Amino acid sequence: MNPYLLIIAFSGIIILSFFFNILSKKTNIPSVLMLIGLGMLIRVWMKSNGIIGEDLRLNKILEVLGNIGIVMIVLEAALDLKLRKEKKGLILKSFLIATLGITFSMFGLGGFFMYIFPSTDWYTAIVYAIPLSIMSSAIIIPSVGRLTGLKKEFMVYESTFSDILGIMIFYYVLEPEVFAGEGSLAWGIFNNIMGTIILSLIVAYIMVYLFQHLKMQVKLFLIIGVLLLLFALGKYFHLSSLLLILTFGLVLNNTDVFFQGRLSKIFDKEKVAPILHDFHNLTLESAFLVRTFFFVIFGISISLASLYNWEVAVNSLAIVIILYLVRYILLKIFAKDFLFPEIWIAPRGLITVLLYFVLLEHQSVDIPNFDTGLLLYPILITSMTMMFALISYKGEKVTDVLFHKKTGEEDEIQKRIDENTENFDFDGF
Repeated sequence: MNPYLLIIAFSGIIILSFFFNILSKKTNIPSVLMLIGLGMLIRVWMKSNGIIGEDLRLNKILEVLGNIGIVMIVLEAALDLKLRKEKKGLILKSFLIATLGITFSMFGLGGFFMYIFPSTDWYTAIVYAIPLSIMSSAIIIPSVGRLTGLKKEFMVYESTFSDILGIMIFYYVLEPEVFAGEGSLAWGIFNNIMGTIILSLIVAYIMVYLFQHLKMQVKLFLIIGVLLLLFALGKYFHLSSLLLILTFGLVLNNTDVFFQGRLSKIFDKEKVAPILHDFHNLTLESAFLVRTFFFVIFGISISLASLYNWEVAVNSLAIVIILYLVRYILLKIFAKDFLFPEIWIAPRGLITVLLYFVLLEHQSVDIPNFDTGLLLYPILITSMTMMFALISYKGEKVTDVLFHKKTGEEDEIQKRIDENTENFDFDGF
């Protein structure tokens, strides 16, 4: 294929993704759904022109993009988290809900998979259930701007914990012998987590120290490159790599907590503040780029036959009902102040898809008739449900928001802007 056409295609996707974000803010339709839809349209076009066949395999590309995306998403989330004593209760509550949510969803969906796939054993069913039990911070964090203070922070913490804990649980369950070593699984997991936390803190302190002393103009991508390298090395040696990324982000964004006493002497807040701002923007932009191509390629990999299968649609609806039922019970018991609209903010996304493709590489765990529609439908349904819940939370009409119907207040503001523009008077704007 002509390289210039590829450049045009890549550029076009990035530009469309940018406009999808604008459209998402106006209509509250998650941009993820638009990107998947774009990928599906590209697949139809490519098939009609004989560019691809039915056996299109993009698993490896998705796996690489997904892992880079996970690093960027967790880092982006960590750079938004402030650790304060008064937030200790909120953090613990969100951690509890995330942990119990994954656990009970995993067992609930595992039982359902054994019901619809009778030949599947309990272990395989549980492993397949974990990806669908994890909430997507990639969708939640950009979407909860409509929520007020504590509710927004609760969702940011919970979705971040859900991502990190879900991935750790997935790999522990998928490869228990790696973490157990010669001892018990529980002891192996404990050692793994503690070792990773200690290593993460050491690396984080070293990187923050280097962060403020590097004199080169190009250093932000150097830091990201080092983080990606550490993430890959950690995965290779079966460490909890995301803890390392999370720790670095938390240390960088909470220097007043981690650099106290003697450590404060090696830290210059004035030097780090502008760099932190630039680094945060770079992380945000990188996450946007990776997320864009991940979901477009995922859309290209989807067979439209999955959408026409009514059995898959009904089973997917049952999956979503189980997820929301578990979430409602947990919030009702442990977090009554975060019941609505939080109960409906539980979309599935990037990590669900990524972990599914990891499963495809493991021959030991396999559900032969597992349809990708069982991933696609829950992603679509949970994302749309979140959209309607966020609109309703503000007391707005869904049709007004989706079609961006102006309210009287908005008309008055626009009138004032027009008048002031004509008079060259920008006071108050």
